[in-house]
Amino acid sequence: MTLVSKHLTLWLAPLAGLIFTLAFAPYDYAYGVIAALMFFYYGCQQAASLKHAAGFGYLFGLGVFGLGIWWIYLSVHDAGGADAISSVLITLLGVTFFALFPALVAMLISRLLRWQQPTVRMLAAAGVWVVVEYLRGYSLLNGFPWLQIAYSQIATPLAGYAPLIGVYGIGFLLALSAFSLVELFGRQFRVALALPLLAGIWVAGGALQQQTWTTPIGEPVQISLIQGNISQTQKWQANQKLATLKLYQELTEQHWDSQVIIWPETAIPAFLSQVKQFFLEPLAETAKAHQTDLVVSLPSGDGKQYYNSVLVLGDLQTLYHKHHLLPFGEYLPLQPLSGWILDLIQIPLGSFTAGADDQTLLQAGGYRFITTICYEDAFGAEVSRQLADAAYLVNVTNDAWFGDSSQPYQHLQMAQMRALETGRYMVRATNTGVTAFIAPDGSVQSQAPLFTTTTLTDRIVPMGGLTPYAKWGDAGVFTAILAVLGLAVVRGGIIHKASALLARGQ
Repeated sequence: MTLVSKHLTLWLAPLAGLIFTLAFAPYDYAYGVIAALMFFYYGCQQAASLKHAAGFGYLFGLGVFGLGIWWIYLSVHDAGGADAISSVLITLLGVTFFALFPALVAMLISRLLRWQQPTVRMLAAAGVWVVVEYLRGYSLLNGFPWLQIAYSQIATPLAGYAPLIGVYGIGFLLALSAFSLVELFGRQFRVALALPLLAGIWVAGGALQQQTWTTPIGEPVQISLIQGNISQTQKWQANQKLATLKLYQELTEQHWDSQVIIWPETAIPAFLSQVKQFFLEPLAETAKAHQTDLVVSLPSGDGKQYYNSVLVLGDLQTLYHKHHLLPFGEYLPLQPLSGWILDLIQIPLGSFTAGADDQTLLQAGGYRFITTICYEDAFGAEVSRQLADAAYLVNVTNDAWFGDSSQPYQHLQMAQMRALETGRYMVRATNTGVTAFIAPDGSVQSQAPLFTTTTLTDRIVPMGGLTPYAKWGDAGVFTAILAVLGLAVVRGGIIHKASALLARGQ
């Protein structure tokens, strides 16, 4: 039975997209994403053509990304200094571009819905959803994994699957849950199959939340995180450099009793060669005298290549260069078009070189750790790549670009998922927030208030062992999804042939 007309689904699509985004931080209406996905699947059912499906999916995407990434405007206008009109146009360009991905999903699902078996349809549709999420999250323009559905489930039973199958596995189960409800209400999916499937997914997830996959390998380590709260408009001004260095030094000197002190991304607004002798070397000597490892972040380079880096000052002085660069922030893709546009609106951006993907792990507090800078913590497979040798995770970032928006909270959700997937503590030192300690179960152990010059001190436990996801990665997850889909297709084909034979016999 048709509940909503084909034309009305188009009008309601942006509203459903808004509801979808409200499932994420800081709104946290986690189960709203199920209602939004149900409407999306229903809208695909109602599509009269591929063109209609694409239009429906695109309007849905405008709602999702219109609310979900509006903070692009703040980064371009408030922090980047562009005029209001240019900032609006760039934001609209981002929203309208990323809305193409739900449009693609809707087109593919509308085709899949021609299949006769509801089990096969919904499994295939859930698979399409996560494959397109993967395409957006990893492949295109160096990846943009924001608003992937699994991140909305940090506080629901589905979070229990994170150490097993990561964000794409959770996304598959979440989409499958929503799509199966639509099939159930449409009387295409038998209650005897639907209810056990749904109950099994969610009850098992809750049970898995009680499972521990990693174990402590040492005594707790006391760590202090420094949140400088330096305005993005002031950060790189030459007359502010010494004041910034003095601030971080004074905040650090209050915590020499900690084993590790961590500064946020590019806390030092100068290149390594410019501050090494007069600032870093004396600071390193003081840190060693107090038996403290100081982790700082700053740009480095040799005059030809420049890196966004993290440096450990202490007994072992080592350097990490950011590997996964931010497009349109640290490098310009689609050259020369992107460079010409940004020069036209006079937005200054960096031109950094990516560090190697097999760098030696940094060490602080007696243990090696995984280092991520900025949005590198949004890529689960990359974070877990060297996990066997790491006892905890560190993310240094600067979300001051995005002001008082949803972005810092969304970024924190991603960090929580990385802690869950790896079974490790995650410590986040940020310039303006959200500075936080995250436990291996994904819960926020402690956090500092946004836009406050402050420090946050807590203890973490170094952890060892590998979660199943850390062993298998996304490749293992998608192999399992394809295997399930293959079995469903084979089963659906057998049932279809059997039904046809019975019909002929009659």
